[in-house]
Amino acid sequence: MVFSSMIFLWVFLPVVFILTRILPRKTHNILLLIASLLFYAWGEPVYILLMLCSITMNWLFGLWIEKQRNPLPLTLNVICNLALLFYFKYFSFFTNIVNALAKREVIAPRDIALPIGISFFTFQAMSYVIDLYRGKYKAEHNFFHVALYISFFPQLIAGPIVRYVDVHEQINHRRISPEKTAEGIRRFLYGLAKKALIANILAQSADAIYALPMEQMTGLLAWVAAILYTFQIYYDFSGYSDMAIGLGKMFGFDFLENFNYPYLSVTAGEFWRRWHISLGAWFKEYLYIPLGGNRKGTARTYVNLMIVFFVTGLWHGASWNFVIWGVYYGVLVVLERLFYGKWMTKHPVVGHLYMTLVFVFGWAIFRVDTGMADLAAVVKRMLMPLHYTTGGADLSTLVSNRAWLMLLAAIIGCGILQWNIGERLGWKKRWKNSIPEFIFCILIFAASLVTLASGTYNPFIYFRF
Repeated sequence: MVFSSMIFLWVFLPVVFILTRILPRKTHNILLLIASLLFYAWGEPVYILLMLCSITMNWLFGLWIEKQRNPLPLTLNVICNLALLFYFKYFSFFTNIVNALAKREVIAPRDIALPIGISFFTFQAMSYVIDLYRGKYKAEHNFFHVALYISFFPQLIAGPIVRYVDVHEQINHRRISPEKTAEGIRRFLYGLAKKALIANILAQSADAIYALPMEQMTGLLAWVAAILYTFQIYYDFSGYSDMAIGLGKMFGFDFLENFNYPYLSVTAGEFWRRWHISLGAWFKEYLYIPLGGNRKGTARTYVNLMIVFFVTGLWHGASWNFVIWGVYYGVLVVLERLFYGKWMTKHPVVGHLYMTLVFVFGWAIFRVDTGMADLAAVVKRMLMPLHYTTGGADLSTLVSNRAWLMLLAAIIGCGILQWNIGERLGWKKRWKNSIPEFIFCILIFAASLVTLASGTYNPFIYFRF
């Protein structure tokens, strides 16, 4: 089940919302837990057993750590969590590498389906146990509270990654008010519009270009596809995060922000402080700092950064393009620290131009997951567009007028409008909760419903991560 599906919008969400308003407050956690398990089981029921196994395992490890606070249970817990993630997400990738290096079938390939959202709920479960070991809170003895934390449906499938330290008080004591509910609905509608009205429309054209036989893709098409995908993935993922944060507020929870206008960045380092904030914070807290962070000298700092970005790329998928994408950003962050990062910050116009090229090119690497040959071909077309000017595909048939219009809206709305008009001119406070915004929300909700009801292409990119 996805947030932009009719079953969610017209059945699941209204029923759960109404029940939380009419049932006693003490039943809400059990109600939300049942709803969350149903939400996850809707698409692939068998994997609800995997999630329940993960929940039970981490709950038990938490109790063990409270009784015996030493590195053994923590080490075993991390190994078990990573083993589950490795088997379902990386076993086939590892098998292909081993067999390719050995030039024979050393390990028999297996057809293993990837459980939706496994990376997200595994990382949340690990953070619960690690922070417990660090003494940030006591072990949760109520199994259902841990289960709700790990499986809560708003952020279950595609984040943001929520740490238990940020919500454990809310699980036990949270406030539902008309003001908070209204803010949640408002945030949800903005996220839904991002997804339905912008990301889905851009996805149709981007996917159409990337589906072309490589001999038909010109340098121009490669760049157009990369630009379309750049805004598709931002509005897809930030839209999902907006909906998740809005849903959380509707049920009394406050989740931390996951995006802060990343396309306004002037350096790659700044980009990663603004993009998928919860993932960056997770890797900083549980990988970068334990590796030594910047406390063990300059050379070690750069090594640690490269490790973090390598793992960040691999976290997104078991494919070489994701690894290359992670290393690509790691190299840029290191180069910025060594040479030109401060200069870019002092010259933001140049920095913005630099970063535009950086993330558009980077998203092309991220998108082409059909093999190294296809990735190399796309990269060549983007680096040498004048060498690839002829092909059998017509740009006007691949990118509709509606897609061009949504691309323009996407560019304006990725931070330019909000920062220059909302923040600098002070319109943000006057707009929020005003009558014009109320009318605007009704209009974008109606437009989103019409678009979704018409059967428009409706993929969610981050579900497979």
